[in-house]
Amino acid sequence: MIGLKQRFSRPRNRRALAVGTTVLAAALLGTQWMALAQDQSAAMPKDAIFARRTLMDFISDAMDEIEAMTSSGKINLATGTKRADQMSVMLQIFPHVFPPSTNQWKPNVEMDPETGTAASPDIWLKFADFYQRANTASKTAFKISRAEKEADFKALTEELRSACDSCHALYLKQ
Repeated sequence: MIGLKQRFSRPRNRRALAVGTTVLAAALLGTQWMALAQDQSAAMPKDAIFARRTLMDFISDAMDEIEAMTSSGKINLATGTKRADQMSVMLQIFPHVFPPSTNQWKPNVEMDPETGTAASPDIWLKFADFYQRANTASKTAFKISRAEKEADFKALTEELRSACDSCHALYLKQ
């Protein structure tokens, strides 16, 4: 097999590389401009609410699976750490699906099961705190994902549950 240095050392091949790189760069820049030119108003608040509800469902399912392991004493570190790693990423994303236009909670109104929100208006009043809580929970989930001992896995899971519960107490309307 010919190495890259050998492959592109001939003048004709260097030109081909330069042309190919230029075409690739132009294609990437072209699609970037197209994305910027698209109408962003198509993203409706109900879509963001649905996205965050879906994201929270995934986070909740992962937490349930991890807690089932710790409560039963049958901890599968490979599975549990993988789920915690997924949670860590999801929790990093979570505050970003709370644009101000989704501040739509209303008392004494029946909530639509798909697009209704139980997010407290306090999220937008104290967004820095909300953001920090999600970030802290993400870091805790990441620590769980790196646990090598069952005792650490269990202790960090309890810490993550506390983080979730405290955030829900402040920012989730029932």
